[in-house]
This record gives sequence, structure tokens and C-alpha cells, in this order.
Amino acid sequence: MKKLQQDTMSEADYDQLSDILDLFQHEKAMNLETLDGFFTALHCSPETPSSDIYLSEIWGGAEIPDEETFQNEQESTIFVALLLRHWNDVQHRLKNEEVFLPILLSDESGESFAGNDWAKGFMRGTEYCRDEWMDLMNNDEEGGAFVTIFVLSRENDPDPEMRPYKEPVSEELREKLLVSLSVGVMHTYRYFEPHRKMSAQLAKHTKTFHREQAKVGRNDPCPCGSGKKYKKCCGAVALH
Repeated sequence: MKKLQQDTMSEADYDQLSDILDLFQHEKAMNLETLDGFFTALHCSPETPSSDIYLSEIWGGAEIPDEETFQNEQESTIFVALLLRHWNDVQHRLKNEEVFLPILLSDESGESFAGNDWAKGFMRGTEYCRDEWMDLMNNDEEGGAFVTIFVLSRENDPDPEMRPYKEPVSEELREKLLVSLSVGVMHTYRYFEPHRKMSAQLAKHTKTFHREQAKVGRNDPCPCGSGKKYKKCCGAVALH
């Protein structure tokens, strides 16, 4: 794996991150498209969970399987740095772009994977503030922004009864769905913005209170139960 030379995410960096993600063998491990949807949902959420809670969701296990995936600590460090850049890139797109464009993978012929993996990743991200997301989904006035993401996540469901379309989606309909997805993401991001601001204010004030639990030292066992030192596990990355 090459050493990263720049602070911003480049196309080559995305290719490298995609290659690393493909090394994880767990059936629930994310590819780049799924990760982009997952990070987008976390940024849109009313309250962003701490990275030690959701980070293992990316590779589908309780800890980074570095012994099987990475040849040395440097490669693991590069992976963490790429995750951080991707996280910041998603945040930048939501805050600064008028139109949100999801990252969609393509096959060897150049055909897009249709946004299904992206939508599945987004849905996985909604599990961390499930009650608030369910309130939005059930909101007759605001929930429409979420419909397309749900539809794409279920398009190829193993259970035919759960599929929103009985016939294959046409190219024209696919384009409309992806446009609707982009609009829906921006609407959702703005919908929960007051919640995020309130959560940030509460978190800021909470830091002034006395710590009830002892701080985890860098060389202490990681509280996630992996058996590794904190600095080698959850303490190795803080995505926000």
C-alpha cells in the first residue's frame, strides 16, 4: 500500500480505500459505496454516535482484523487516515454542496451498481438513532424525503414480497430515483440540523461536569472487549 501524501481525499485515495475495504471478508463488511451511505446517514442523524460505537460496523466485526488484513501497523494507520478523510469529505458535501452526489461504484463495463449498496449503508446508519429516524419515516409531511432511500435498499431484497418493484427498474426510472435520493438526503440533513445543534450544545456543557468514570489510558485494555490495548483499537481513531 502506498503512503498518503496529501491532506484532502483524491480519486486515487478513494481507489485505495475501496481496495482496502474489499480485503475484509466478513459478510457484513462494507464496500466504498456502502460506507459512503453509512457516513452520510451518521452526518444527517440528529445526534452523531461516537466512533467507538459504530466503527466496527464498517468491517463487520468487533475489532479491526489487522492480523489478517494488514501486513504492518503503517497499513492500518493508512486505512484509518482514509476513513477520516472520507468522513470529512461527506461532511463537506452536505454542508457546502447545493446538490449531494453519492459515491456509486461501477462494474468493469462502467455501469453503476444502481445505488442499492449506498441505500443499504444509509439504512444501517439510521440504526444509531432509530427512534428519531422512525419518527421521520412516519411523518406524513417530511417522511417523503426518505422514501427513495428505503426503496433502493429493498429493490433486490431476498424476499420478493419486500421488493418495491415487481419488474426490473428501467434506466429512466433509475435516474429519477437517484435524483430523488440526492434531494432527499439534503432535506433530511436540514431536517435534523436543529437536533444536531442542540446535541452539540448539550455535549459541550456536559464536558464541564465531573467525569463519573475513569479515563481509559492509551495502554489500558480497550473497553470494547477486543483484548487489545486502547491505543491499538478504538483509541486509534476519532472520526469527529
